[in-house]
Amino acid sequence: MAYIERKTGNKCPFCNNSDHNKKSSDLTVIRGQHAYVLMNLYPYNGGHLLVLPYRHIKDISEVSKHEFAEITKFLQQGVAALKHALNADGFNIGSNLGSVAGAGIPDHIHFHIVPRWKGDTNFMPVVGETKVMPESLDDTKARLIECWPQEN
Repeated sequence: MAYIERKTGNKCPFCNNSDHNKKSSDLTVIRGQHAYVLMNLYPYNGGHLLVLPYRHIKDISEVSKHEFAEITKFLQQGVAALKHALNADGFNIGSNLGSVAGAGIPDHIHFHIVPRWKGDTNFMPVVGETKVMPESLDDTKARLIECWPQEN
């Protein structure tokens, strides 16, 4: 909740990360022409990815066909990379549209890919008020970049 309720002024953390020329020091996994993939700084599970357009838009009806095509491609590639890099057994994929739907950053549309494993510890934040992360975000990012599907 501290993350969701934090005071950021008018700065969108996704727009701050969307600079096309940024070096790999951020959590960006891959950049496209209209969208990019980012490691979630506050993951629900190890390997949790965010797929989003560069444009600062909040309503799904504002997503262009080019943005949607690239977002969909990145969702597919993200699943493939997570299967290969982390041996994920399943996935939760979705978007929380608006604050009342649970969006922590409601003004910049984004889609989640949360890898899941049989018997994973995703219940820990509810029961134990803790998260179980088997490796650092940077290490997971490096594994995903290595396993990211190449364009044909």
